[in-house]
Amino acid sequence: MKLHTVRTYKSAEMLKREDQLAWKLAAVASDPVAVEDDVVEMIGNRIIDNAAVAAASVNRHPVVSARAQAVTHPYTRGATVVGLPSTSRVSPEWAAWANGVAVRELDYHDTFLAAEYSHPGDNIPPVLAVAQHCGLSGADLIRGIAAGYEIQVDLVKGICLHEHKIDHIAHLGPSAAAGIGAALNLPTETVYQAIQQALHVTTTTRQSRKGEISSWKAYAPAFAGKMAVEAVDRALRGEGAPSPAYEGEDGFIAWLLGGSKVEYLVPLPEPGEPKRAILDTYTKEHSAEYQSQALIDLARRLGPRIGDLSRVKDILIRTSHHTHYVIGTGANDPQKMDPNASRETLDHSIMYIFAVALEDGGWHHERSYAPERAKRPETVALWHNIRTEEDPAWTTRYHATDPKVKAFGGHVVVTLKDGSVIEDEIAVADAHPLGAHPWKRPDYIRKFQLLADGVVSASEQTRFLAAVENLPQLKPDDLFQLSFRVERLERPATHGLFDWPTKEWPSPHASFA
Repeated sequence: MKLHTVRTYKSAEMLKREDQLAWKLAAVASDPVAVEDDVVEMIGNRIIDNAAVAAASVNRHPVVSARAQAVTHPYTRGATVVGLPSTSRVSPEWAAWANGVAVRELDYHDTFLAAEYSHPGDNIPPVLAVAQHCGLSGADLIRGIAAGYEIQVDLVKGICLHEHKIDHIAHLGPSAAAGIGAALNLPTETVYQAIQQALHVTTTTRQSRKGEISSWKAYAPAFAGKMAVEAVDRALRGEGAPSPAYEGEDGFIAWLLGGSKVEYLVPLPEPGEPKRAILDTYTKEHSAEYQSQALIDLARRLGPRIGDLSRVKDILIRTSHHTHYVIGTGANDPQKMDPNASRETLDHSIMYIFAVALEDGGWHHERSYAPERAKRPETVALWHNIRTEEDPAWTTRYHATDPKVKAFGGHVVVTLKDGSVIEDEIAVADAHPLGAHPWKRPDYIRKFQLLADGVVSASEQTRFLAAVENLPQLKPDDLFQLSFRVERLERPATHGLFDWPTKEWPSPHASFA
């Protein structure tokens, strides 16, 4: 890996293309280096992981709405939409949209945290949609996903967005464009233009993850994937982008990030160096914000030690700056303490999550967020006695570059009403590669089977998993097997512009029966 210095330049300085970050990202994406076997294995794991979460969310309202939009754009050759038969195809950008929402809705797939944070599995829906539409092979898909992960992880390591209140999808648009370009074997020039276009149109504010969090939290990454597909399409037609998008004097860094006096260091593979960044990422055992994963595991461990939770006077979670200020009391969001808050908001409240995990001895992607669960008087009482505090030592570990030091947990101090204290700490989640029970292929399969139970038939589950097992050998038409059909799909109760009614509103699913 090589560290690249990125800063702003005045227009008069005429920064050469090969010295621009977007060009360097494109060069990594277009480097035809072979994908190594352990990376191929992990790519298959993450395809299964995404499918698991999509199965659990397929009939949730935001996913139903996104699917309803997508099916009004049928296309041949096209790409599949999760839940619909593999013979039902839509335009690839709309497949990326619908599937991206299904994957992100429950906030339950993989994560990578460094200077910024991300869910790099969000790269898979747009790359897969384009691969299906363009008749690519399993090997092509693997190459594209490896590139998408590499670019996003490297950007996340080098450039912090949230300190400037920019949403993390600003790294996803460029990485998805790079992944699509790699899958298609596009020249560096074309990928360069697509990356810059994608950055330009996917830079949004962090309000989507603060305050009263709405369904846009799930839509935002899907939007970035959809924009990436469209950016590649325009670049293929010879259309250019604002350049240099990162370094320009009126560009991304100058006005939206650190400004003209700040330098960023972005690590990128050297030419010929394998793309292995996916191995630095980790998935979720629990359907909650990643910084809560280890703390849920700690709550499972602490619960039996505490016993009767009515004995608890106060719980202090000493943790990293990010955890304290994003999902802790440092966020100063009253909604994080509100029993009437949305699922999306409760997902970003470590106080709520830790209380429920203590009471229930675990976490469930539906039951733990049920309105009646959040309103239990004893839960509210416990929840409101939990607070967080930044501990510089945990902040240092959060930002560490050494995987053996990097941590996302915290130290918990439980003070009981009789004055006694129970303390414990955890560095990483049990499922983390360095955790108590690192996840392998059987764990991902188990997660899929658990979340698909009662949603996807047993035979359909078996067929899908067999396709993933054979991923490197899949031929172009075989890529349509990397989806699954759901027998009972919810239909939207209202219409939008794309299915605007005249006399009677037809179901947008009618042509896909």
